[in-house]
Amino acid sequence: MIARRQEAMTGATPPGRSRGRLADEVYDTLLGQLMSLRIEPGSRVTIDILARELGVSQTPIRDALNRMEAEGLVVRVPHAGYHIPPQITRQRFEDMLELRLLLEPAAARRSAERASLKQVADLRGVLEEMAELEGGDGLMAYGAFGLRDAAFHDLVALGAENQVIREALARLHTHVHLFRLLHDTQVTHLAMAEHEEVLAAIAARDPDAAAYAMRRHILLSGERFRRLFDEVKGSDGMV
Repeated sequence: MIARRQEAMTGATPPGRSRGRLADEVYDTLLGQLMSLRIEPGSRVTIDILARELGVSQTPIRDALNRMEAEGLVVRVPHAGYHIPPQITRQRFEDMLELRLLLEPAAARRSAERASLKQVADLRGVLEEMAELEGGDGLMAYGAFGLRDAAFHDLVALGAENQVIREALARLHTHVHLFRLLHDTQVTHLAMAEHEEVLAAIAARDPDAAAYAMRRHILLSGERFRRLFDEVKGSDGMV
């Protein structure tokens, strides 16, 4: 268990463990369950059941779920608690891909023109964090990589100084949906190389190269994830 049964009964934080640290541990555990689909898409998340399963009070569960809601990992429904977003359909996947191809190359182009030195450094910092996670084992590391992937794309949009594009991409929670579809370490390796090309073009202040690199990355990423839908269709005998 994450914590002593006494904490689950009293709500007290165990000695040497802060509330924030405990919430982080709960978050990591739930992230692993989400990415492994142990928590099924479309299901309801019951706080008291999770508290009993993990051996903690409801407080760190709520803290972790609030963080997950902000990242698009769960959805809070008024008077109904938290739910896991449903798995995306093939049609929604294709629609998201089309929208990303319209918005993200333009954002990368503008970022190459407008991003500050700090924003470029922040992009590099995210890639360094992703590189550390790339060799990690397990679904938790893979899920954390997916969230850093989303952060990288968000920072590109931030550097473009176009809040509308940034908000539109954030609402899609594209990377959360995609990384729940497929657990494949090859995905992380290939994404890293493509992100490096995007960053190199932005840092070089080359708008055309940045737009091209981003478009290429989205197309290649789309092909990697599209194969999962094709495999599922084949296994069902559908055409």
